[in-house]
Amino acid sequence: MPSWVTTGCAEYSKRMPSELRIRVTEISLGSRSKSQASSKAIETEGLAILKSIEEKDYVVALDVVGKSMDTDKLALNLANWQMDGQNITFLIGGPDGLSKSCLARANMCWSLSALTLPHPLVRILLMEQLYRAWSINANHPYHRN
Repeated sequence: MPSWVTTGCAEYSKRMPSELRIRVTEISLGSRSKSQASSKAIETEGLAILKSIEEKDYVVALDVVGKSMDTDKLALNLANWQMDGQNITFLIGGPDGLSKSCLARANMCWSLSALTLPHPLVRILLMEQLYRAWSINANHPYHRN
């Protein structure tokens, strides 16, 4: 990832309280070539992603065809997830998206935007929205209505 992504993610991660510790796991991109369909790379990535997920994790796949959710709804979901005490795993696909197997494993598919976003930007956007959702739940002044 470019340094601006690493720096941005580290900043939001640092702001999160200890009970909402964020761990980033990067999966290598599947190899892509002109002679090979991107579907092969997507499946390779999907297998690696699925291996990194615990069976008991609640999985949220970020996908353009997922349901949209505003920040207040995310804050409500975050509060519910905390009450359930589950580990939440957010899946961000590579340049060609997530595999069908990853989408099938997901407990929820969430569309951050109808826009096509580069996955480095999605990572920062997700981190900021998680921090914002926490700030709403904690009555922290970061979020303003």
